[in-house]
Amino acid sequence: MSASAEGRPQVGVRDIEDLRGTHLTPADQDDLLDAQTECTVAYASREGWPAAVVMSFLRSGDRFWLTAVGGRDHLESLRLDGRLTLVVDNRGTGLPGRRMLAVQGTVVVHEDRATKEWFYPAFAERMAADDPAAFVRLLDSPNRAVLEVTPTGRQKSHDSRRIAGNGRGGR
Repeated sequence: MSASAEGRPQVGVRDIEDLRGTHLTPADQDDLLDAQTECTVAYASREGWPAAVVMSFLRSGDRFWLTAVGGRDHLESLRLDGRLTLVVDNRGTGLPGRRMLAVQGTVVVHEDRATKEWFYPAFAERMAADDPAAFVRLLDSPNRAVLEVTPTGRQKSHDSRRIAGNGRGGR
């Protein structure tokens, strides 16, 4: 049995019960958040059921920024209960292994012109639109809101590269 530097058996050699030490480092979190443009947003629906939606995001400083149209369940539910969890993984990014970061946060819904004026161009650039100005015009619709997510500090992460056999068994 292989052992880690701490003398514990290496994760993934015999089982994957103890996943201590398999989290993303801060640098790996940054790499993931820079490479990925989509996240899953989990929230409590207005009916009280757990719900989720895939959304594109922009990270600016320590905040996540998203956009949604009024009347959609996720936006209206978040107006009532601003707690959510953003889940970002590395699917489609080309980053090796399986990486995941779940960030709990609270949301503030912005509908003011000043927020939209800086957000839309930055978001269009992040989404690498072929015609950013056209994308900004498309986004700038009457019922659109911008969501500012502030992380609460509670987060979970996973990095399969830290597990023997990339998390699928082996050495």
